[in-house]
Amino acid sequence: MSSNEKTIIKFYTAFANADAVTMCECYDSNIQFRDPAFGLLKGHDVFQMWKMLIEKGKGTIKIEFSNVKANEYTGTARWIATYNFSKNNRKVINRIQSQFQFKDGLIIKHTDDFDIWKWSKQAFGFTGQLLGWTGFFHKKIQQQALASLQKYKETKHAN
Repeated sequence: MSSNEKTIIKFYTAFANADAVTMCECYDSNIQFRDPAFGLLKGHDVFQMWKMLIEKGKGTIKIEFSNVKANEYTGTARWIATYNFSKNNRKVINRIQSQFQFKDGLIIKHTDDFDIWKWSKQAFGFTGQLLGWTGFFHKKIQQQALASLQKYKETKHAN
């Protein structure tokens, strides 16, 4: 097993244990993260996103990961997040494919990809089924996610 595979396993094991501090130790300080919900986040905002998601999950997020592969520069993993969506308590099972780039043994770039329409149908029900495939709805999801992160950062918890 490569050292970068160990880093990915450390990251997802920490996530499964609701340990945002250890998750963030796997990242370079100049981390770039991208996913369909938040879009592109950089540096400290990435750390705050994970802290916020773990806090909002209140210990109820179930994380399963598999197919961890990495070489000296890149890596991949599949993971499943099962949780209740915070806005309406609807159950979501999100299947995610992750890609990583490494620098000096730390993750410098992390991209999560998932089907935003499938996610929308679970998170928003009928509205997500009707509109979840549209660019308008994707933009609205991203705006809400970023607004939630901004609000979190303004609290005492964002230290």
